[in-house]
Amino acid sequence: MIVLPQRVFSPVLLIVSAALLAAVAVLYLLAGGVHAPGASTQLTAADWQAVDSGSFAEPPPVQDSAALPADWRRVQLPLAMPIALLRQARAYGAAQAHATTWLRLSTRGLVKTPGPLALYGARVKTDGTIAVYANGHLVHQAQRQGPLWNSTRTPLWVVLDAPAGGAPLDEILIRLEHTSKSQVAVSSLWLGPPDALSLRYQSRRWLQQELPAMLSAAFLAVGIFAFFVWVRRRHEIGYLLFFALSATAFLRGLHFYVGLPIANDWFAWLTVNALFWLVATLHFFLRLLHGRELPWLTRGLIAVTVLVAVTTLPALAVLPNTPSVTPLIYAVAALMGSTVFLVGGIAAWRDTREGRLVAVGLGVVLLQGFADWLLQNNVVSPEGWYLGAYSNAVCFAVFGTLMYRRYIDAIHQVELLNASLAQRLRAREAELEQSHQRLREVEYRQTISDERQRLMQDMHDGLGSSLISAIRSVEQGGVNELKVAQILKDCLDDLKLTIDSMEPVEADLLLLLATLRFRLEPRLEGTGIVLLWRAQALPALDWLDPSSALHILRIVQEGIANILRHTHASEILVGTGVLGDGVQISIEDNGQGFDVDKAAGSAASRGLANQRRRAQAVDGTVSWDSGPAGTRFTLWLPLRRKTRAA
Repeated sequence: MIVLPQRVFSPVLLIVSAALLAAVAVLYLLAGGVHAPGASTQLTAADWQAVDSGSFAEPPPVQDSAALPADWRRVQLPLAMPIALLRQARAYGAAQAHATTWLRLSTRGLVKTPGPLALYGARVKTDGTIAVYANGHLVHQAQRQGPLWNSTRTPLWVVLDAPAGGAPLDEILIRLEHTSKSQVAVSSLWLGPPDALSLRYQSRRWLQQELPAMLSAAFLAVGIFAFFVWVRRRHEIGYLLFFALSATAFLRGLHFYVGLPIANDWFAWLTVNALFWLVATLHFFLRLLHGRELPWLTRGLIAVTVLVAVTTLPALAVLPNTPSVTPLIYAVAALMGSTVFLVGGIAAWRDTREGRLVAVGLGVVLLQGFADWLLQNNVVSPEGWYLGAYSNAVCFAVFGTLMYRRYIDAIHQVELLNASLAQRLRAREAELEQSHQRLREVEYRQTISDERQRLMQDMHDGLGSSLISAIRSVEQGGVNELKVAQILKDCLDDLKLTIDSMEPVEADLLLLLATLRFRLEPRLEGTGIVLLWRAQALPALDWLDPSSALHILRIVQEGIANILRHTHASEILVGTGVLGDGVQISIEDNGQGFDVDKAAGSAASRGLANQRRRAQAVDGTVSWDSGPAGTRFTLWLPLRRKTRAA
């Protein structure tokens, strides 16, 4: 069941509807009776007679009213002929299938305006050819085109050229062919200059033909859009019913599209059966609104619709499209529509506000159909209006409103859902932010704890070990003051290295070595040793954290310290470069070399072992190349590490 929001119409929709109704009202007044005084004349009286004929025939080019039978009768216009024609037929005992009705209008002295004249009539209703004679000469012929002939909705418009020689217009003769059982009617006629009557004719034609055609086409266009919506949303059956409603309403209004290439028999079949399809679609739409199955009514409507569709097929012709059969079919359709209106409308009225709207719309359509039946059967004046032409507009307005509100409700539901999701997202983001904040605090505390632990470990292994060694040497008295001072300087250097390792170097090995150079150069100034640097640009080492930086600084410091203690060199060269998938730091001196293998087994092996251990901690390697001309120490470091040093 469709649940629609209780909202009023959009102000824009109300404004557009009011403007359209105002325009229609103005055109209705123009078509009904507003004209320039004295410019045209209304013909309200005529002479009438009916003549039997065996079949339809072409109107002669010249026809004198004196050559017709003298059985003329005076009648008033507008003329609705069901009673008059039946009386005449009984009087003459007519048994022919076809007849010709003649109307003679005297115009002598009525219009004195020079120039061409126009003859306008709101409606001339017949199912055969309409011919108009001016002073006995054929000036207009509207050829019958079967069911496509739309004389009931097409006003009469004939332009009468000025007769040759300036002769006045004395008589107009109208010839109407029709079947003997056809409902024939003629409205009052207007005679005057074309400019004075053109607006009246154009307004009537637009209101009875063009405007209903445009509304029907617009209804179908929106219905096609609804169909494509249903293709993507198969569970929304209302969109499919809206499309079916617009399609059947369009087929029902094929009278307004007289240029479509449709065979006459199939045209009649489509327009008649489209009325039954329309009623069935309305039933299913109402059932969707009130939620009741109504199986007996549904089965009955389907059965009648299928039966009428089959029996009226042009190929079978069980029920042919004839003046005696077609009214019976329309009576069945009227009975079906009334049943759907009473049963479905009452059920929908009780349940929803939208059901009341649909019930009112169906009531309006039924009243329009009843008014058209009265007009078609000449019960009311032929100058009236076919209101059924606007039944598509009523259906479009009612069901378009339902679909519009359904669409607005869907948007509203999406907006509510989006608002709910946004609120939940904000709450979740706040929770995540709090969690992230707590996590950052935990990580911060953990980082501080880890860094404190690292510093404590480094100071214990480096500075602490050196101080303990110095204390023991002093206590034992085995070292002089110079030796103690050297030990204390080493302790101070170790402390500075620890501090330097904490400086941010942004994965730049050269920046790290620059801090070491800053520390070493002041100590080497008084030793007579020259410290040279030959550094090349190096790629960044993403794994260079404070712990790894301290390992590298201590390796390089240990290498330079060994040169200062043992080689008696006068020059030290520190260089950098790229080697394979890593970088290298080299330290060269010009002092006396040493036997690497022998040193590995002596007391000096502790320092070499520390360098090797620290290099392995950062996935690097160390090597020594020593000879009489000096020693070259190399530290190789990878660009990418498999594991981080603890």
